[in-house]
Amino acid sequence: MSESIKSSSGNGDVTNGGEKVADAAKSIITRHEAPLGWLIVNRPQVKNALNFEAWRGIVAAMDELNADPDVMAHMQKTMSREESDAFVARIEEEFDDCGFGLWAVEVPNHSPFIGFVGLHRVPFDAPFTPAVEVGWRLTREHWGYGFVTEAARSAVRYGLEEVGLDEIVSFTNPDNVRSWKVMERLGMIRDPSSDFEHPNVPTGHWLRPHIFYRFPPAAPSP
Repeated sequence: MSESIKSSSGNGDVTNGGEKVADAAKSIITRHEAPLGWLIVNRPQVKNALNFEAWRGIVAAMDELNADPDVMAHMQKTMSREESDAFVARIEEEFDDCGFGLWAVEVPNHSPFIGFVGLHRVPFDAPFTPAVEVGWRLTREHWGYGFVTEAARSAVRYGLEEVGLDEIVSFTNPDNVRSWKVMERLGMIRDPSSDFEHPNVPTGHWLRPHIFYRFPPAAPSP
């Protein structure tokens, strides 16, 4: 997946969005009124947690997100509107099949859509598959406020405690420092033995190498 943030507390240099976004981050960062906290566009108690009805007002915003070259800098290319809409359709199918997926993220009283964070079945064959990854993609103006780290923590908690997943992984190109820094803030650890060449990226492309993160094994109960 793509973009992420500097710290879950929102500290550090902020170059986009201004004080209004920072205030919104502070006001919702501890909200947990549903299993996925403030991922409130698609509440888990809704039978089809993510569907075109829920996304009807924000599909255009999703199209803009996936067409932004900065947001997609560590993907092979940006998405056309048709490709983005098909991506939303695949998200819907995953929710129908699994009961989890990529949740749209809303900042209350600020923005109805700032991107997505959630869980996703790894869609290719690799030595570590089958597996579920935690991933994210956020609009540029919302980088640097802690949204991704807090949302990803809620998504991971939901996957482990509510869905009952045994493991959640994550991976990215080594140059995507923002993303692997988030993985480390989540408590994931680098597993160099599972680093891999992404099969959907052409041989020789700079984005083909990927580094792999997983959560450390749970300590046995005393």
